[in-house]
Amino acid sequence: MAERFPYPLEVQLPREAEGWETMYPYYMLFSEELRLYEEGKFWFLDRMHILEPVYPFDAVAPESWILALSQFTTRVFAIPPALGLDGRLLGGYLYWSPNAVTDPQEIAQRAVHFKERADFYFQNWPTLYDRWKKKVENLIVEMKQIPFEPLPALSSKQVVTKARGVGETYTLLVNYDRLIHLNYLVWQYHFEFLNLGYAAYLTFTDFCQKAFPTMALLTLTKMLSGVDVALFRPTEELQRLARLAWETKVAPILRREEPPERVFTALNQTENGRRWLSEWERIKEPWFCFSSGTGFNHQHTMWLDDPSIPLGHLRGYLGKLEKGETLQRPIDALRQEADGIAGEYRQLLSQKDQQAFDDLLKLCRMVFPYVEEHVFYIEHWFHTYFWYKVKEIARLLVEAGYLKEAEDFFLLNRDEVRQALFELCTVWAVGTGAARGQRYWPQLVERRRAIYEAFKAWSPPPALGKPPEVITEPFTVMLWGITSERVTGWLEGAAVGRVVIGHVGSPGVAEGSAKVILSVEELAKVELGDILVSPTTMPSWAPVFPKVRAVVTDIGGVMSHAAIVCREFGIPAVVGTGNATVAIRTGQTLRVDGTAGRVEVISE
Repeated sequence: MAERFPYPLEVQLPREAEGWETMYPYYMLFSEELRLYEEGKFWFLDRMHILEPVYPFDAVAPESWILALSQFTTRVFAIPPALGLDGRLLGGYLYWSPNAVTDPQEIAQRAVHFKERADFYFQNWPTLYDRWKKKVENLIVEMKQIPFEPLPALSSKQVVTKARGVGETYTLLVNYDRLIHLNYLVWQYHFEFLNLGYAAYLTFTDFCQKAFPTMALLTLTKMLSGVDVALFRPTEELQRLARLAWETKVAPILRREEPPERVFTALNQTENGRRWLSEWERIKEPWFCFSSGTGFNHQHTMWLDDPSIPLGHLRGYLGKLEKGETLQRPIDALRQEADGIAGEYRQLLSQKDQQAFDDLLKLCRMVFPYVEEHVFYIEHWFHTYFWYKVKEIARLLVEAGYLKEAEDFFLLNRDEVRQALFELCTVWAVGTGAARGQRYWPQLVERRRAIYEAFKAWSPPPALGKPPEVITEPFTVMLWGITSERVTGWLEGAAVGRVVIGHVGSPGVAEGSAKVILSVEELAKVELGDILVSPTTMPSWAPVFPKVRAVVTDIGGVMSHAAIVCREFGIPAVVGTGNATVAIRTGQTLRVDGTAGRVEVISE
């Protein structure tokens, strides 16, 4: 077995990718200047948040995470055992390297600041969280109102009659800067609460592991089950619509395998159909502001844009209703089980420790909704309109002849877009129409398109550098499922015979046919009764979960979205296998043991 993964600058990229470094900000790349530092660290590939190579413009998302996440961990809340995460792009793929605080004296010093600052948020959580929702909703409203209009043949007469003193070019450039600013701002809000939520989990985890050394991590997570959060609302609204369709006898129309517009036309012919359609229209804002992926990538389709996606999920629910199956999450049963487990362990503690246990459990249950709900508010609702606005800018550059089609826009990075807009404004102001950008940008885009396609066909290494002897950084373990054992498995590079081993994600055992899904676009292939096998699962895939018997992922820990959602739906899950999508093929019959973290191929 190899002792380490390749160092970053040792990795051989596709020959077609020469010059790829110009696509991204210099500080997001591995470099000779920081070679000793970067080779002294362990980096892992983040296929949980971004499955595909990052488009140059779309890099505005991960660079915002690195800044905001690290700022709130290191400088704002001073989380005692952790600094920020280093992030780099290699061949278009995102790698992370967590930084731990190991000096006991420094940890103690940081703990003083952390307690004072975290206590303020924990003691005022409901009020502050309500305020947070309003802040994000106001940002969305503000962003939707930013105009990106073509420059007119002649400036508005009001520039003169109202003595404005500025023309349309100023507005266009400022609005672009404002849009990018709002993106940075929403990611500041994103981590305002998130790290504290995880810190609460980790404190409770540490208490339980010391008080109950044999307690499985899955047992601990069960005490937090049965939550009612906004992230499940799109799924719940579709399930409600499915029940309404059944009750009003319009289900046969909805189950037709026809384009949405033909289905809606047929529904409009009857009173019950029109009643159903009015409900469909009523819930679209905000619950169809939902990406088919993570929301971080411009190319992932929004439900608002493609009604065939929610209709496809709805047809699956109608199939379950036809079989007499229930659609609801077993939320009451989950809560009863959570309370029962907590009560059993509580009885084993002294009176003093019982109080600490109660306080920590209460805190975790209080913060849990945010840990899931922020995904809907920011990754989906905010980003739906962010990408809409970005595509408006893309159309301006197409109309000006700077790009052949709107999709070309995303092969430029955010600084290059501003250069193109500035030249566009200048050429308009001069009035001659002589624009170098009409030749410069199409040539650049053509070259980058070939580079990006080479990235998509390339298989990046799962990690870089030498793994530490023991991986203990808690966020890395709980969220990504990166442990010493899993990394050893990556170095070995193979499953054990017909068995794939991973983390316990959600308990239970299920058998079924494997459906290996490597991209968001393939999700429509998932059928009722399949076992979903994927590098990861997106929170927006929640409507698929009621259709599948079990879930298996390459990456993810016990607090990953895949594990949390599977527990809420009562679906067995094995996460963080490292190699399931390589070791398993579509069509194989699998036995997934979510209680043991084991997946077995039982037939071809």
